[in-house]
Amino acid sequence: MDAIIMAGGLGSRLGMGEKPCVSLLDKPLITYVIDALHEASGIDKVYVAVSPATPLTQSFLKKKYNGEVRSIMTGGGNYVGDMIYAVKEAAINAPVMIIMADLPLLNGKHIDYVIEEYEKCGKPAMSVFSPLAVCKGLSVRPDTVFNWGGELIVPSGVNIIDGSNVEQEQDYESLVSQEAAFALNINRAEDLHRCKEIIEQRLLSRS
Repeated sequence: MDAIIMAGGLGSRLGMGEKPCVSLLDKPLITYVIDALHEASGIDKVYVAVSPATPLTQSFLKKKYNGEVRSIMTGGGNYVGDMIYAVKEAAINAPVMIIMADLPLLNGKHIDYVIEEYEKCGKPAMSVFSPLAVCKGLSVRPDTVFNWGGELIVPSGVNIIDGSNVEQEQDYESLVSQEAAFALNINRAEDLHRCKEIIEQRLLSRS
């Protein structure tokens, strides 16, 4: 399965310039997501959808990955329109993972878990959600909350869709995960600080 990282937004809530290039422990945020996709056994090609709002991201990808990760220039400003354009430009006519650039706690096992659950679900699409309680436990303030059978859940920014039918609405499976990695999007300065604390704690526990 191929993956497209959506990295063309303004990142205005964070207020630190291009969000994919914002540094977290001396690494740009987008490198954490690229590393997770490269670690996953179920991911083949990795694309990044950039826009006129993220020229530094495009330059960084070219310098850092030298063609290993292909940038796709979209119009920017319309997430769904940019996603559709990127899938078509990459000529992906199979299931494809669409993932945000601001999920630095993800690793390859998380990615493979989503792919495995997608392959079992029998539907053309899947969206990953976090329980609101998990977000609150991380001190994350989500912008969007859904009621899913009486449980409040938050979209994580990880989805799989059928690339051959990308312009049509697709029946999707809701995958609700307790994993903190899906719950911590970097939208505000406090999210970045919280993520830094979690990564540092993990590094200390391994030493």
